[in-house]
Amino acid sequence: PRSHPQPRPWPVGGWSGADAMPISLSGLVVAAVLGAVVRGNPPPVALDDVAVETKFMPKECVRAAQPGDFIRYHYVGSFPGGERFDSSYDRGSTYNAFVGKGRLIAGMDKALIGMCVNERRFIKVPPHLAYGEEGMSDIIPPGATLFFDVLMLDIWNPDDKVKIDVHYKPENCSRTVQVSDFVRYHYNGTLLDGTLFDSSHTRQQTYDTYIGIGWLIAGMDEGLLGMCMGEKRTITMPPFLGYGDKGDGKDIASQATLVFHVTLVDFHNPKDSVAIEQEFVPDPCSRKTKVGDFVRYHYNGTLMDGTLFDSSYSRNHTYNTYIGKSYVIAGMEEGLLGVCVGEKRTIIIPPHLGYGEEGISGTIPGSAVLVFHIQMIDVHNPSDEIEIKTYHKPSNCTTRSKKGDYVKYHYNATLMDGTKLDSTHNYGKTYNIVLGSGQVVMGMDMGLTNMCVDEKRTIVIPPHLGYGESGIVGEVPGSAVLIFDVEMVEVVTGLPEGYMFVWTSEVSSPDLFHEIDKDDNKEVSPEEFSKYILAQVESGQGRLAPGFSPDKIIENMFSNQDRNGDGKISAEEFRLKDEEQTSHDEL
Repeated sequence: PRSHPQPRPWPVGGWSGADAMPISLSGLVVAAVLGAVVRGNPPPVALDDVAVETKFMPKECVRAAQPGDFIRYHYVGSFPGGERFDSSYDRGSTYNAFVGKGRLIAGMDKALIGMCVNERRFIKVPPHLAYGEEGMSDIIPPGATLFFDVLMLDIWNPDDKVKIDVHYKPENCSRTVQVSDFVRYHYNGTLLDGTLFDSSHTRQQTYDTYIGIGWLIAGMDEGLLGMCMGEKRTITMPPFLGYGDKGDGKDIASQATLVFHVTLVDFHNPKDSVAIEQEFVPDPCSRKTKVGDFVRYHYNGTLMDGTLFDSSYSRNHTYNTYIGKSYVIAGMEEGLLGVCVGEKRTIIIPPHLGYGEEGISGTIPGSAVLVFHIQMIDVHNPSDEIEIKTYHKPSNCTTRSKKGDYVKYHYNATLMDGTKLDSTHNYGKTYNIVLGSGQVVMGMDMGLTNMCVDEKRTIVIPPHLGYGESGIVGEVPGSAVLIFDVEMVEVVTGLPEGYMFVWTSEVSSPDLFHEIDKDDNKEVSPEEFSKYILAQVESGQGRLAPGFSPDKIIENMFSNQDRNGDGKISAEEFRLKDEEQTSHDEL
């Protein structure tokens, strides 16, 4: 049906009901229900023997009756003695007629000219300007002077058009409502006298509809065109562009002027695509997001009118997801493509690429345009390897770090957005590890390999080679790319892979077991074994693997030789590395 929202039942305000009907001149005190003040009684104004006395004049005269206008008014008609002969209130409907065209008795035709909406007048009409010496059947006697208590409710003219009064228009209005747009707006609908007949605010829900396809009354279709997002306007329409001579139920009378106070909350067109507004783009942009990437970003999600419905900042946690795998709404998938790390952008998503006509109950209204203000924090791809950028390399580089070497280095660790994680400079000492021993994340082991002393490099480590999806609670977010700025301070050459101890020269003793077995009891105790190894190291004849506790290494070596686990090494158990059939980290 060609209608605005169906009116809802509620009390009718103002002077539009019989209960509000003023009956006598002496009882005239007008309540402030019309938002105006009662004026004093001015002296009657003669209009060719018609006397007019204004008993109430509104603060604002929204419109005054002119010849040719169509008016709707309530009245009580009485004789000089106070006896009532007619009343529109008793019939429950206003009296509707053109004024100044001879369709009323002459006295009323004159007295109603210039009357404002919501004005109340007492009008005295002499017989020659009323029904004369003939009267009217058995209702009006011959030669009767008539008194009318009139309340003007509505005025319009057949030449009227839709009237628009803009109360607020945002400075930045890049787009206005056009035919075929879908709009969401709030409104209060009143008659010209201010009587409220409907309101979207009372239902706490916007009115949602298409423009220009006949779903609205003609005046509303016209009045909403050209509105900006957030604009507030009053749309006044004559009845022939509203509900016409039929009205709409009991709340909108026949031939009623309609006044809508509208705030535009949201609008889009079914042909809209995702709109992107770049607010900040870092220069240089070393990498842009693509399908298959895993991203970490912060966002504020709002409706078009600025209503916040969600925020990652409030949770103090980024939103983490893959792009191009339908883990997020289609509009977000599109809006997150081609974003630089550190970039800030606004992504505007029409409802058909967001949450559609249904929305999300209690959070996002149906058919709502979504606005996401995002900041890209982190990007990686599951296929990524570590990335190494050397920005200083000494000219004399004779030794390069390798697996098993004991290295000492300084580092500054950050996330991709520059958030600082840790720095050895804060502690005034290097970080020391044995490469390839699992003492750091795999990506760091890889990134520190093949470095020269005094070399400086940046190592970018994807999360699957860093701290993974879990991160470190309170320190490193899950799925975070790590960036280490590293300076190699010292490299201590390690032992060959699989060795914990090596001799630096040929073994001079033909019977090494007997040399270790100092008490000659045919077995080597842990104390004898430890003293021998430490003596070899101290004399420079042997080396322990660097970067580990000597006691732990020796304890491990002894355990490997003590094959039956009885706490001592026999001659049968004792073997050198090259005598082993299977690999052991031992002598």
